[in-house]
Amino acid sequence: MPALLTAASVMMCPHGGTITATPGATSASIDAPILRGSDTFSIAGCSFTLPGPVSSPCVSVNWVQTATHVKHGGDFVLNEASVGLCLAGTQAPQGTVQISSTQSKVSGL
Repeated sequence: MPALLTAASVMMCPHGGTITATPGATSASIDAPILRGSDTFSIAGCSFTLPGPVSSPCVSVNWVQTATHVKHGGDFVLNEASVGLCLAGTQAPQGTVQISSTQSKVSGL
């Protein structure tokens, strides 16, 4: 089973930007609050630019696949198998979230 994601999990956009999660519910935690698809995710430091002088960095995440059996606070949690789309300020998808580390104590589908 895939490990659950927490606010301490390390996630990046495909262009090297750092993803920071702001959990909406903090009552369940492992090493930090467990993340849900409805939480807020912001991206800083994305270096993506279109050809020419136009900058189009990733700024937020929209989760399109979450866990299917585990809920917290009425919403499905995120795990290592979850899929998030990194979005530009125009809401255009720029690629998927890269999960590089998470906790190893709790897993779930």
